[in-house]
Amino acid sequence: MFERICQSCGMPLTDNNLLGTEKGGAQNSEYCVYCYEDGRFKQPDLTMEAMIEICVPRMKEGGMKEEEARAMISGLLPNLKRWRGNNA
Repeated sequence: MFERICQSCGMPLTDNNLLGTEKGGAQNSEYCVYCYEDGRFKQPDLTMEAMIEICVPRMKEGGMKEEEARAMISGLLPNLKRWRGNNA
């Protein structure tokens, strides 16, 4: 079964309460509430490297070792919609 993930940070979108919103409040199925709100990214100038630094500590809280988390997120982010084709 395919698991939806945020196309900005890679967080699993396991619940509709985690979905970001468009202008007017409609849910966006591609981005999480932490990355996307009211039809735009909460941190529009964020680089991919900065996103990695945000994600790694969260993944460590979930029980991953830092090296493992860094390798995983560094491999994932370039394939997500927000970062594809960007050398951020």
